[in-house]
Amino acid sequence: MISIKAENIYKSYNKVQALDDISFEIDKGELFGFIGPDGAGKTTLFRILTTLILMDKGHATIEGLDVVKDYQTLRTILGYMPGRFSLYQDLTVEENLQFFASIFGTTIKENYDLIRDIYNQIEPFKDRLAGNLSGGMKQKLALSCAMIHKPKVLVLDEPTTGVDAVSRIEFWEMLKKLKGEGITIIVSTPYMNEAELCDRVALMQHGRIMKIARPDQVIKDYHENLYAVKTNNTYKLILDFKQFSKTKTAFSFGQNVHFTPIDDSFKISDLSKYLTKAGHQNIGIEIIEPGVEDCFMALMAKEPINKIQES
Repeated sequence: MISIKAENIYKSYNKVQALDDISFEIDKGELFGFIGPDGAGKTTLFRILTTLILMDKGHATIEGLDVVKDYQTLRTILGYMPGRFSLYQDLTVEENLQFFASIFGTTIKENYDLIRDIYNQIEPFKDRLAGNLSGGMKQKLALSCAMIHKPKVLVLDEPTTGVDAVSRIEFWEMLKKLKGEGITIIVSTPYMNEAELCDRVALMQHGRIMKIARPDQVIKDYHENLYAVKTNNTYKLILDFKQFSKTKTAFSFGQNVHFTPIDDSFKISDLSKYLTKAGHQNIGIEIIEPGVEDCFMALMAKEPINKIQES
């Protein structure tokens, strides 16, 4: 059963095309990720789906409700956690939760079972002002407030941005539990490693969807030979790859450069000789398996596409 359906959505701000022909379907109870860097169009899309702004063209429904015509009813079944912490910082943890429960005509007690695992972690600080919470605690409070009215669809816009690694792991564990309740969850993130935690992902860039697939399928569809290359000078290494005749793509990944050659005639010995001649030392070259980020970068290197590639 389809929970969310978008067809040919366009949105622009003056001369900037924020969304360019966006279409997708999300199943009920699915954990679906929109993956892409800042400026990809994720937040604009989420604001349209949560009835906060209007699209220029297109059509979208959530649980059979039109995001434009049925916006009042739709808001009662949505839980929305924006990218920026937007709760009342001069209210306590408990006061924020009580306030959001009252807006939807419910109480903390009525839906406590749904948020128990999340709220238990911050309940000892229920009398603390929200503005004085750590990033991870703010995240848990915002999620509790978004869930307190038992929504059918949960919309999370970059919920883990700026949060420490431990809190990010805890947050995704919470999402898995919520998914078990049958709630449809859509989440956006700039972190490619979080894509692997979703049922399916849409890879976005420049307001367009480049690919929709399961995370494992995204990786399976990568058919290039991929190498991790490391030397004593990463910056110079990137520059030298631009001059190497066998380079198809070369992207920085931490202290390594992930390199794909233009064809199967490439030999590691040729690259080693080239880098040695260029003055590099401590050269390490090994063939590796791709991750989702490698696949994203490969899609980015291709010519702009006109249609979604869906697997």
